[in-house]
Amino acid sequence: MLEKVLDDIAEKILAFDESSLAGLWGKYKNKMEQFDTTKEWEKAVIIFFIINSVRVKNHIFNEQIIHRQKNEPNDKKTQNSKPPYLKLVK
Repeated sequence: MLEKVLDDIAEKILAFDESSLAGLWGKYKNKMEQFDTTKEWEKAVIIFFIINSVRVKNHIFNEQIIHRQKNEPNDKKTQNSKPPYLKLVK
């Protein structure tokens, strides 16, 4: 059950736009830095790290896309333009 709840939370968070979350980053950073023993402070810490997790996820995602684009040929024709290693023997 716990995994299902976490999965649902992750699904909802993935639907958020990073730029919208970025606008809230400073607000929750400030709340987190002002330590308090309240539930509101605890929620602010969780929200701050959720925002950061989306930022990190997007950073990793973008780096991987760029890395794959650099390492993969852009045109499949160039990949097949080399003569095959095997020879036809009659």
